[in-house]
Amino acid sequence: MQALGRLALSTMIAYTAHYGSTKLYSEICIPDGIFGFVQGLVATGSPICQAVYGVMTHSQVTYSSFILFGLGSLMIEALPRFKKGETQETTGTT
Repeated sequence: MQALGRLALSTMIAYTAHYGSTKLYSEICIPDGIFGFVQGLVATGSPICQAVYGVMTHSQVTYSSFILFGLGSLMIEALPRFKKGETQETTGTT
């Protein structure tokens, strides 16, 4: 269970990075309105917007990987475990 706690913490860190970079990209690189449209033509190619976009895309991939890993771990934990040579009849489980 300690591994799942670490996974949950890592997932929250990845999601926080993704959420923060998405909000920052939206505010700085592509603001709302006509002025934002014109500003976006220039700003989206800037190094800071490219860096924020990189963080946004990589953190999304990391976040989704953590989610899938966590779900896979929970599914594996739910499977019955048998030691070598044990069957349901010898363990008394149904």
